[in-house]
Amino acid sequence: MKIDIDRLGLKNVDVDPDTLFNFPQGLAGFETHHRFKLFHQEGGSTVFWLQSVDDSQVMFPIVVPEALDLAYDIELSDEDCAVLGLSDPSDAAVVVIVYRDASADGVIGANTRSPVILNLKSRLGIQKVLHEIHPSVLYRGR
Repeated sequence: MKIDIDRLGLKNVDVDPDTLFNFPQGLAGFETHHRFKLFHQEGGSTVFWLQSVDDSQVMFPIVVPEALDLAYDIELSDEDCAVLGLSDPSDAAVVVIVYRDASADGVIGANTRSPVILNLKSRLGIQKVLHEIHPSVLYRGR
């Protein structure tokens, strides 16, 4: 399969369909986008990219929380685990979407209240919207 990555000016990038992540519920604001390719620039920074294979205009920069000195302990519901096909917690990875805030002079921010949970084994993902910060979610900063 070949995809375009418009943001990076790349055309006809080879993608193995078996390496895609499926988000059955989509992502917040992008509920109709389900298939994503995760990649990063070789030798580059800690930023990864979550590129929609259905819409070349939709791409999210993501980082592991530790790169921002954050730590999460997230309790997933039975429904969350079912959507993720998650039976072993060690198969899960947590990432956060980062963005440039135009209203704050381009300051880089992170959507810490809606982390993305990836099942690395089943290649399924969800965005877990945290309505409240509970003691089960820990933030550590320097």
